[in-house]
Amino acid sequence: MLFWIIIFVIALLSGLALIAPMWRPAEPGETGSEDVALYRAQLSEVERDLARGVLNADEAERTRTEIARRLLAADQAAGEEMGSGPLTLSRGASVAVLAVTIALAFGVYFSLGAFDSSGPYPDLSRAERIAAGNDMRANRMSQLDAEATYGTEGAILTQIPPDYLEMIDQLRAVVPENPEELQGWELLALHEARIGNYAAATRAQEQVLRLKGDAATLEDRIGLLDRMVAATNGFVSPEAEQVMLQVLDVDPGNVPARYYAGLLYAQTDRPDLAYRLWRGVLENSDPEGLYAGLANAQIAEVAFAAGEEFDPNSITPRGPRPAPLSGPSQDDIAAAAEMNDEDRAQMIAGMVAQLSERLANEGGTASEWARLITALTVLNETDRAQMILEEARTAFAGQEADLEVINAAAAQAGLGE
Repeated sequence: MLFWIIIFVIALLSGLALIAPMWRPAEPGETGSEDVALYRAQLSEVERDLARGVLNADEAERTRTEIARRLLAADQAAGEEMGSGPLTLSRGASVAVLAVTIALAFGVYFSLGAFDSSGPYPDLSRAERIAAGNDMRANRMSQLDAEATYGTEGAILTQIPPDYLEMIDQLRAVVPENPEELQGWELLALHEARIGNYAAATRAQEQVLRLKGDAATLEDRIGLLDRMVAATNGFVSPEAEQVMLQVLDVDPGNVPARYYAGLLYAQTDRPDLAYRLWRGVLENSDPEGLYAGLANAQIAEVAFAAGEEFDPNSITPRGPRPAPLSGPSQDDIAAAAEMNDEDRAQMIAGMVAQLSERLANEGGTASEWARLITALTVLNETDRAQMILEEARTAFAGQEADLEVINAAAAQAGLGE
């Protein structure tokens, strides 16, 4: 309320300052008439002539009398021209100007601003808004509640051929009877998702990850994340967030996970973070890809809410990101444990060389560059690690999240700026 009182007082004072000259009546002798000014100048000239002796006292008196008569006549005529009729019109016009100005100001604010402080964008400081967003994120509904509230299960079932549905019904009956059979759960998750039964697809994909355990791939987790968000019609639940964080922990630049992170922030009143994440998705993925398309459809809205100037032409897609390296396999680790120091060093050097060649030729994620920097430091190739660090900083210039990963690895390795 205080905000509106201040704004109203400022608007009123500004309007009064504008209309004051139109409201004030013309005072006698201030009509601006050229004749009046001329006669006054003549009276002054008579006094100067009298002082210089050009006129005697009688001549000066007669001249003053004549000029005074003409001055009074001119002043009366000018006063009639600026009489009550023009003054009333001037005051009416001033009131109209004030009313139109205030109406236009409020009209523009109603169109672009947030008049209702109890609406979706109440009057809050930045710190309060961030705290409110964090609270919103911490207290959002669970996956199952979101599925019950927002889910669209069965929305497209009528478009599915009966024989295909019959096959899925058979899977639904058979797979739970063999809960440790991985392939059955994979098939059920795939086909439930294809018919739009995303909640059931989510349950099946959860079983896939349970059975795979540590062998579950990023693709498995992204598949679960896709199904979870689809099951809630776009809502990112706390459970979906955990899966997303697991993916980002392995691959910080993962496009699907970064898209869903942006979606989470967009839903919890942090459009600034959503904008940065989605811009990164557009810059680091295939523009024809699914997640780039989803981000592109929403980024203008979050950019506006964040106060960012978004120009679609400023986005330069870098194409699909290469798949992250999975690191040494269990067999590699077992073999390395049985090697002597020299053979083990050769093996590590070979893996480092392979990673270095791949990054040089195909590019990679920030975590892969960080891994290479760390490995070279361990091998005491500090100069080469410093060179790789500079290349990585150049490759990821302007991408703050990726640079943080690279700089963290450089700091841990003890490399300088």
